[in-house]
Amino acid sequence: METVSNTSTLYASEVVRPRWTTQKVLRRIWRFRVGIFGGTIVLAMLILAIFAPQIAPYDPYDQDVMKRFMPPFWMPKGSTEHLLGTDHVGRDILSRLIYGSRVSLSVGFLAVIIATGIGATLGIIAGYKGGKADTVISFAVNVMMAFPFILLAMVVVAIMGASFQNIFICLGITSWPIYTRLVRAEVMQLKEIDFITSARAAGCSGLRIVMSHIFPNLVSSILVVATVETARAILRESFLSFLGLGIPPPIPSWGGMLSEGRAYMLFKWWLAAFPGFAIFITALGINLLGDGMRDFLDPHREG
Repeated sequence: METVSNTSTLYASEVVRPRWTTQKVLRRIWRFRVGIFGGTIVLAMLILAIFAPQIAPYDPYDQDVMKRFMPPFWMPKGSTEHLLGTDHVGRDILSRLIYGSRVSLSVGFLAVIIATGIGATLGIIAGYKGGKADTVISFAVNVMMAFPFILLAMVVVAIMGASFQNIFICLGITSWPIYTRLVRAEVMQLKEIDFITSARAAGCSGLRIVMSHIFPNLVSSILVVATVETARAILRESFLSFLGLGIPPPIPSWGGMLSEGRAYMLFKWWLAAFPGFAIFITALGINLLGDGMRDFLDPHREG
């Protein structure tokens, strides 16, 4: 029995997972330069978030009404004292942008962890078990995907309150269906492959088959989707904060800065432009990284 199981595991690794050599890895990395560019952006944002206290020139909460609405340094009346200017209460915009990266990236990553855990688990159950479990889970997925996100988010925030913790929980529990659909489809294909059939015939339990044979072959797909969904979570957090349903002030968040700057954006454009650009460049970097990872991990793409 054990010999058959070991043979099926070896067969799985040889058929489903591609063999990599150092030369092939380096060649594929060079081909996917756009993904590397996206990864560089993400790495830069992570460095800003981790070392925000050391990098930011000012405390993001410090106010000086005598210096309110200072323009960026290259504009008339601008000063290198505040490189990107100040907001309506004299807080340094650059410092708030740097600290805001902590909020946005943390919310994005934590929301994706929750969504991945829920979605992947339900997808494996639906795809492997089938039957009533598949019917119930698929129905739940359809209901969640048909329900308007903003309405669901408003309900959750109204019940739980607006806070950092509640926002990423809200985003996580509203984003799991995409993982469930992906994982369910892949599991349904994988469980019919010969090495899974051999493992089942050898007497392996369902849990062992899932953990040893099926789940390892799902990791790359889940990882790629999670990367792209991180960008979506950041955009959604910014959207909720812009509407006043996200991170409560005065905590610096890019969406909150957009909301604060919209009243002045016609004549103090930098208040909304800089946080908007931060959201754009971060989401772009994550999306490019996700596309690069998808192509790099695709075993059917020539190296």
